[in-house]
Amino acid sequence: MPEITWEDPFCAEGSSCFQFGTDADGNAYIAVNGQEDHYLTDTTEALRTLITDIKAGKADHLL
Repeated sequence: MPEITWEDPFCAEGSSCFQFGTDADGNAYIAVNGQEDHYLTDTTEALRTLITDIKAGKADHLL
């Protein structure tokens, strides 16, 4: 398993808490808080785009 540096959890009102992380190779990770051993990984740019689109309301069905 890669060495992942996790940020503090992000908790939206009334929803699950998520954590974002990065590794030394420039990959980004997202996991449900408390379940960091089950994560989604992609490039930092890909996850940044996903999060930006969700915040812009382009993917409400994912939440």
